[in-house]
Amino acid sequence: MAMKKELEISKCRSLEISGKSLALLLDPEKADLAALPITSEVHPDYIFVGGSTGGDTTPFVRALREKLATLSPSLRGRDGEGLPIVLFPGSAAQFTPEADAILYLSLLSGNNPEYLVGQHIKSAQAIHHSSVEVIPTGYVLIDGGVETSTMRVTNTKPLSPTDIDTIVNTCIAAELMGKKAIYLEAGSGAKTPVSPEIIRSVRANTSVTLIVGGGIRTPEAMNAAYAAGADIVVIGNHFESHPESLADFVRPSSTSSSSLSSLTSSSSSTSSTSPSTDERFMALAIEEARKALKADEIPIGCVIVSQGQIIGRGHNLTETLADVTAHAEIQAITAASQTLGGKYLPDATLYVTVEPCAMCAGAIGWAQISRIVYGAPDPKRGFQTYAPRAFHPKAKTTSGVLETECRALIQEFFKSKRS
Repeated sequence: MAMKKELEISKCRSLEISGKSLALLLDPEKADLAALPITSEVHPDYIFVGGSTGGDTTPFVRALREKLATLSPSLRGRDGEGLPIVLFPGSAAQFTPEADAILYLSLLSGNNPEYLVGQHIKSAQAIHHSSVEVIPTGYVLIDGGVETSTMRVTNTKPLSPTDIDTIVNTCIAAELMGKKAIYLEAGSGAKTPVSPEIIRSVRANTSVTLIVGGGIRTPEAMNAAYAAGADIVVIGNHFESHPESLADFVRPSSTSSSSLSSLTSSSSSTSSTSPSTDERFMALAIEEARKALKADEIPIGCVIVSQGQIIGRGHNLTETLADVTAHAEIQAITAASQTLGGKYLPDATLYVTVEPCAMCAGAIGWAQISRIVYGAPDPKRGFQTYAPRAFHPKAKTTSGVLETECRALIQEFFKSKRS
């Protein structure tokens, strides 16, 4: 069997979005290569080829390479050179050895075994004896407001965009099963793309390459996905109807072929537009807050981190435990102390979705927590109003991290109580 080469990405955008990549999705049944919106100066980082309903992939990929060669010899490439052509197959029949790589998709959001492993078995021999790089990918469909061809062909339903716990757990399972990439898909022609909140939550819990596609029609939506943690954004339908807009999404740079890491490399090396460490851990605190919301508790969540690891989690449980002291911070401090086997947490950072109250601020101070990060302020009951000196004298405070998301949970809760 031929040795598989690492797929190198050809990069031609400015360093403002270094580490972030754009894929142009072409459906062999619909794509017009004559109108291909690519030049030698302005082009995506990948071309994904595939569709849910079929298409003769081999002649299409050959024709695509010839088209790229007419634009620039450097784009044609093979074996990791030039502009990579990556298969995004809807079935085993769409495999072709003419491609550089294949997203080996397992549809984890559905319950149809044919698209979990059945199609893989049918194409296994052909892929095994080819030199095409295989990228095991967890494929997760999220409801984008329309019935997609993928739903019809696979006879599966997408996950609800409001059920973020299930989406995150599905993606964690994908990584635990050894997938090298996760593809969050809202579907072709989706009315709403995968939300930044979902992307951020998945990014906070996984470390493999994160691909996001479906319903992205503007550079602003693309950049929002990047900022939330997407490594690769995929756009297809929009470019089919507006091929001239590619230049709005791809900014050419002075160097047209600087190499980047493999498509399958870990996304742990983030760019300036990736979510910060504070945002990643606040996203996990928000997940705790959602647990409180589901339990009809005031949705406040907290995580405590030491040396990059979560040592304690908690969410509001005052109603569940009939205990006015059962705030998220108190629950997390207790869990962290049990994890470390001591009552003091001087090397820890506490992330909480809402500004701590005076009681919690006192507990944080007694625990000697050195840094406190919170999302939404609480001018009525927050420590700034009632106990501004409760923290340890050397403690540092950061506010406003993911404030919009944190505030929205609280507003949602009290709105439901008023209705």
